[in-house]
Amino acid sequence: MIVKPASEDTVELKWFKSSHSSGPEGDSCVEIATVLGVVHVRDSKNVRGPILGFAPGAWADFVAYASGV
Repeated sequence: MIVKPASEDTVELKWFKSSHSSGPEGDSCVEIATVLGVVHVRDSKNVRGPILGFAPGAWADFVAYASGV
């Protein structure tokens, strides 16, 4: 995992949230952006804050674990 602050080199990333993030608390989630070999993750409430970077396999493992699959 890589942790780094938001900077100009990540401005071009196309961020998106899960389709499950609708409703009154819809802004309380994470956003992801993918680039070749890295899945970037950030807090949707603090878009200028830290960004975590995961290898695609590590992200897939986390999503499977978090969803109980």
